[in-house]
Amino acid sequence: MRMRTYIPLLTMALCMAPAQLRAAAFDVAAYGAKGDGKAVDTAAIQRSIDAAAKSGNGVVVFKPGVYLSGALFLKSRMELRLDEGVEIRGVQNLAAYPVMPTRVAGIEMRWPSALINVYQQSHVKIGGKGTIDGDGKIWWDKYWKMRREEYEPKGLRWAVDYDCQRPRLIQVYKSTDIDLQGLTLKRPGFWTVHICYSERVTVDGLIVRNNTDGRGPSTDGVDIDSSSDVLVAHCDMDCNDDAICLKAGRDADGLRVNRPTGKIRIYDNTVRGGAAGVTIGSETSGGIRDVEVKGLTVLGAVPVGILFKSASTRGGTIENINISNVTTVGVATPVSITLNWNPSYSYAKLPEGGLPEGMREMPAYWRVLTEVVPLALGLPHFRKIRISGLKSTGAQRAFAVSSYADSPLVDFEFKDIEIEAKTAGTIANTQGWKMEDMRIKTADGSTVTVK
Repeated sequence: MRMRTYIPLLTMALCMAPAQLRAAAFDVAAYGAKGDGKAVDTAAIQRSIDAAAKSGNGVVVFKPGVYLSGALFLKSRMELRLDEGVEIRGVQNLAAYPVMPTRVAGIEMRWPSALINVYQQSHVKIGGKGTIDGDGKIWWDKYWKMRREEYEPKGLRWAVDYDCQRPRLIQVYKSTDIDLQGLTLKRPGFWTVHICYSERVTVDGLIVRNNTDGRGPSTDGVDIDSSSDVLVAHCDMDCNDDAICLKAGRDADGLRVNRPTGKIRIYDNTVRGGAAGVTIGSETSGGIRDVEVKGLTVLGAVPVGILFKSASTRGGTIENINISNVTTVGVATPVSITLNWNPSYSYAKLPEGGLPEGMREMPAYWRVLTEVVPLALGLPHFRKIRISGLKSTGAQRAFAVSSYADSPLVDFEFKDIEIEAKTAGTIANTQGWKMEDMRIKTADGSTVTVK
């Protein structure tokens, strides 16, 4: 009798287990969201997020539609799922993005929150075939007006990126075990995905389309900032700045924080537009190490395939970088390394005559930016970089490589490199470079000389 009773009960328990473990769905419509592209649905969506998180492993879902929203804050152990036909579109009101402590372009400061925020949380997934659209042109126009009409004429090019506050699209800040998968991301006011001070983050299968409605300044694709154990894979990007970029703090503030970026994997991505296919820097102060890039395709609208950049005030050590199986088509410079990048932006100093007219006191983050970094600490150091399996056609120059005499580029290895270019370009200030199986075909007959 006992055996007859026990077996059915066990069977029932096993059958019920998957249903009990299945995550509950929280439809934003049940919390008042309209999705009609007219009503602002921020509060309703946030209520559904809070309910899903409270339930534990809840999933926030949407019916097809356009949901206007300001900043949303995801919580631990939940999923935000945007299925095909669903779009979250950012409202064009800066007050809808609360100002919070974060890091922006290498400096810790207060800045508007992103449209989607994972802020000091864990075990969060954002995925689906839907779209997140920052509707960012209003912020792009604001930036260009400030820069061209106010800042550049006063010698303050370096300050405008910090003074012109613009919302990012997705911020992952001081968080762990985060997944971003499958979404289409469009038109951020500033960076698209910013991963800062975080660990164990997966970015897989994103489609980034930032060059619609204009070309937004600083609309990077994925920025990995003083974070570790990050995977970026199978993404297709069209940006107007760095597509996939590794950062670790700027100048005195970055040296103070001293938090590296490391254990990064970048696999099988395509870049159609941007400043470069993959970028290391320019914010290098905390150091960048243990990076693997494998399977990268970079197409003609992009000026550089592989870009390393820093400045004489950044500091930091960049080492153990392995890049392989890269194809560039029509990219002007397949490999570029500059340690004196964009001086008008990289070196912050007040113009003669002091503060601009109408400014009574220097902002706190200006003081950080204008602090003098001792030369010995300011020089970045690049070493143990390996590039193999690079195939480039339609290039203008094969290499544009330079460093400082007292901070040479040390122990770089190039293997199985095939480049067709108009000219070979230049390589200067190196130490211990190795080149094997190099096939550089130039229209002007020049050859690669390593100095």
